[in-house]
Parts: sequence; C-alpha cells; structure tokens
Amino acid sequence: MDRRQQEAEKVKPLGFLKPVTLGKVPGRFQMHQNSLPRLPVPPLQQTLDHYLTALQPIVSEEEWSHTKKLVDEFRSSGGVGDRLQKSLERRARKTENWLSEWWLRTAYLEYRQPVVIHSSPGLVLPKQDFVDLQGQLRFAAKLIEGVLDFKAMIDNETLPVEHLGGKPLCMNQYYQILSSCRIPGPKHDSVISYNKGKKRPEHITVVHNYQFFELDVYHSDGTPFTSDQIFTQLEKIWNSSLQANKEPIGILTTNHRNSWAKAYNNLIKDKTNKASVRSIQKSIFTVCLDAPMPRVSEDIYKSRVAAQMLHGGGSRLNSGNRWFDKTLQFIVAEDGSCGLVYEHATSEGPPIVALLDHIVEFTKKPELVRSPMIPLPMPKKLRFNITPEVKNDIEKAKQNLNIMVQDLDISVFVFHHFGKNFPKSEKMSPDAFIQMALQLAYFRIYGQSCSTYESASLRMYHLGRTDTIRSASVHSLAFVKAMDDASVPEHEKVELLRKAVQSHRSYADRAIRGEAIDRHLLGLKLQAIEDLASMPEIFMDTSYAIAMHFNLSTSQVPAKTDCVMCFGPVVPDGYGVCYNPMADHVNFAVSAFNSCAETNAARMAHYLEKALLDLRTLLLAHPKSKL
Repeated sequence: MDRRQQEAEKVKPLGFLKPVTLGKVPGRFQMHQNSLPRLPVPPLQQTLDHYLTALQPIVSEEEWSHTKKLVDEFRSSGGVGDRLQKSLERRARKTENWLSEWWLRTAYLEYRQPVVIHSSPGLVLPKQDFVDLQGQLRFAAKLIEGVLDFKAMIDNETLPVEHLGGKPLCMNQYYQILSSCRIPGPKHDSVISYNKGKKRPEHITVVHNYQFFELDVYHSDGTPFTSDQIFTQLEKIWNSSLQANKEPIGILTTNHRNSWAKAYNNLIKDKTNKASVRSIQKSIFTVCLDAPMPRVSEDIYKSRVAAQMLHGGGSRLNSGNRWFDKTLQFIVAEDGSCGLVYEHATSEGPPIVALLDHIVEFTKKPELVRSPMIPLPMPKKLRFNITPEVKNDIEKAKQNLNIMVQDLDISVFVFHHFGKNFPKSEKMSPDAFIQMALQLAYFRIYGQSCSTYESASLRMYHLGRTDTIRSASVHSLAFVKAMDDASVPEHEKVELLRKAVQSHRSYADRAIRGEAIDRHLLGLKLQAIEDLASMPEIFMDTSYAIAMHFNLSTSQVPAKTDCVMCFGPVVPDGYGVCYNPMADHVNFAVSAFNSCAETNAARMAHYLEKALLDLRTLLLAHPKSKL
C-alpha cells in the first residue's frame, strides 16, 4: 500500500516573511481554517475510469483486461463500490476532513520501518563559509533567533496566508511543526504537540557530542534571547560536552518502530530518563551541533552532506547526535555543512522550506544593536541512566543503523545548463517538463514505464495533506517510446512531448482540486476494512499492487534558498527523486538502495541530465512546433 510520501506541493513557498507590525491576532487562524472548503469525495465512476487509464502504461494487456472485469463488477449499480462510496460520503459529512486522520495513521503512525531514510526527509543548505567553532556557534545562534522570529508569527497568528491560483490554503501544518514530537508505540506511534494552551514550552534541545541539553530561549518577561545571548549559552554547552558521551542515546530513535517502542518503554521506566525524554519531546525544536564530516572531494561533497542530513553518517559519526522522533532538527556542523531533518507525520516539505527561507534571510541580517550581556543560568544537561538493558538496545540500534547507512545510495547534483526559465519560455510547466525528463531517463535504463508518484497539495481544503500525481501516463509512454525511434519525425516527437506535458499538467490540476484517484481508492479500501466487509477484489489484484509499487517516488520542493530536499526510495527497487527548480539551474537529489542490483543513483542522475539536455535540443530544433 502507498505509504509515507515525501511530498512537494504545488505551492510557491512563503520565502522571507517581513516582520509583521500587527500585534497578536487571536482567533485569526481558526477563523481562516473554518472558512476553507471541505475535501470532496470524487465521483466513483470518474475515479474508476481514471484508474483504468492510469494502469495502461504500467501493466500488461492481459492484466489490464482482467482488472477491467473486476472494476466493472465493483462499479455495478448497487454493488460493493456503490455501498463503500455512500459510506465514504457519510464519513465526509461527519468529519472535518474524511481523509486526514486515516492518512496520518496509515502513511505514518502505523508505518513500522525506521523513520530514518524511509520516512524523514533531509534538507541540504548551501555550505556556510565558517570553518571553526566560533563560526559554527555564531551561525547556530542566529539560526535559532530566526526560528523564534518565525515562531512569533505562528504564536501571534500573524503568519501570512498562502494562496494557490488565488485560493487561500490550509495553514494547519505551520501550527504543528514546533513543540511537537513523535512517540513510538507497539503497534502504531502517536504525535504529541505542546504548541497549544497558555504555558507553551520556552526551551529548545541542543545536542553536542551525543549529549543533550535543555536551553531556555525566552526571558522571564517572554522576550526571546538575542543571538548574542544564545551564542554565550551554546559556548557553555560546547565546553561542558567536550568529552564525547560514550552512550549515544539518540541512536535508539533510528530503530525499527516496534523495536524502538520496546526500548522506549524500557528507557522511561527510570524517572531521570523519563524526565530527560519529556524535555526533548516538549522542546520547541532541536539543534544538532555536529562534528565535521570526513573530508571528501568537491564532486561528492553535496551527496555526503545529504547523507549526513538523512542519517548522520552512522554510529561512529553524527547519528547519535539526533533525536529522530523530534519534528524539527536543525543541523550545523563545524565545517560549514548544514541543513535539517524533519519527522514527516505533521507536515509536508513546503511549510518546512518556507520556515527555512525565512531563517536563511534572517541569518543574513546585520546585528543592529549589541545586546547587553546579562548573566544567564547554565543550560541544563539532560541525564540518562544507562542500564545493561538500555546499553544492549543501543548496541542493536547501532548495528541496524550502520547497515542502513551502508545501504543508502544518494547522489545530489546541480543541473546547471538551464533552470525553470527554459521550459517557461517554451510555454511548458517546468514541473511537468522535469517529470517527462524523469520518465525518459527511466525508460532508457529499463525499457519500460513504471508507477510514478509525485505529490500534489490538497491544502486548498481544510486539513488537506497530499494526493498523487501519476506522472506515467499513456501520453508519457507514447513520447518516451518515440524519442529514440529514428523512424519518428522530430516534429512529431515535439508534438508528443507537448501532449505528455499537457497531460501531466491536467492531472496535476485535477489532483489539487481533490479529484486524483489514489486517496479516493485508499479511502474505499479503508472503508471496506472499517465496515468489516470482505476486501473487494480490485484491491487484491496484481494491477493494484503494481500501481502502488512506486519505483519512482518524486517531489518538487521549490524554495527561494539554493537548497535541495532529499529522501530515500519508498520501495526496495525504487528511486527517491527530489528537486528544487531555480531560475537558471535545478538542484536534484536522487536516492536508491545499494542492496538492489538494478538501481543506481549516479546512473539515474546521469540519465536524467542527458534526458533534460535532449529535450532542450529537441525543442530548440523545432521552435515553431506549438500545440
């Protein structure tokens, strides 16, 4: 079944939000949220027609004919499909969003693989120009001040509402990312948020040398610390954690969720441990002060940083310097490499990127006034009592993590020949253009199309998360087949490319309106489980399994900052591809697993680069060919 997806929404990021002069606007957030339309349940016949069309490029004719019979049976008047559709429509009338709770549960909280690599996206920032401890701590202090500046807009409810195509978007995710944490459970996890009520948390967690500290960031009168004051506190933390902690307690959060749930219960039996864990969970966010990465050549530097953001480099490097259940972890290493990793249950990429754009702009602002240095208390070190049992859990987690680290194959590269301005000049959607290049690259390597996931935002609706844009279409297959066929005239190839791009654009538009097929089919399936009915045959079918096996899991996460998000593949023999299209270049992150002999991130990156160049050559040779 379609599990967590690293979703890039078709939303322009907020970018740097100008300091708002408004004071508090209590109730504004709720008023805005209540004004948003509710997520619709698409018409059943429409979804089933689109489902059959979506299967055509990825299953055999024989499989398709078999599925068509099952679909026709399912859709018959008064049949199973009708019954489930009516139940789903009833659910939609009774809930704020018929999908959101189900999606949170099935895509994230019931997903039992480690959040590391398999679920939590990382984000790579441009290398900072500091190369020493002073620079590292100054930058981290300014970054913390920037997050608190953004937090003030969330707390005061003055955060500007985002719009898409003139329509306001759901802002709920912004109110979930701070002071929240995932908590492991034996069968499913939960997410706890402390960002409500009068007494909100006033501390962050800082980790250095595997040691955790509680750092207060507000004075008693509620004003935030300045970056100078934060810097002083970070220095104290750094000095008191010079000796590496022998037991990297944070490694426990990298484990399989069931194993971690057992270890968690074991860990918090001890009162000291429980208090330390609660402090991390309640904190506004976490800052990881990392040791420098091993030196590598320039050409693989970005890929190595991406790996650091995703998993920390293994038990001997920075993986113990994390608490992966924490929603937001900013990572600043001594060598200038930095970025973040976030736990995916509460948010998609765009709110995270909007926050990041704000912080990056904020860190560039000069200090106008030096703040008076007042004596501040020593940040509190979080203590852990390591019993033999806890020690054993840490050792097992280290072994499992190191296997995962070895298995991740990731390639981050900058496509510098052109950016989104080129497809725009050809009157094409840059996103659809990149997606067609991906289809071409995959087809050239494997000789076939595959089930492709690209996320679309449902934030036009109250509590909307995502749906799937299926980039492999009848039109994309016709184009990729023709592209390298010498018997097809060039002008025809251009026509086929334009048709494929247009087809992708139409599907994306439908998805944003809540009319894509994936979440609707998932809803029907979950409704069948809830109604205790036997599972309809269309969900037990080979075609459905193929459709849900996303060999390409892709995501456009646009940002003003020259950064790129990255994530692992969602299937053992697949790729994770994320991209940030800038005006004149595109940042790409491509991941695969080394344990799969058929996939290779560097090879996919190479074919993707060639596909983009070939598409440009084709279009420039036929400038007048416009549909």
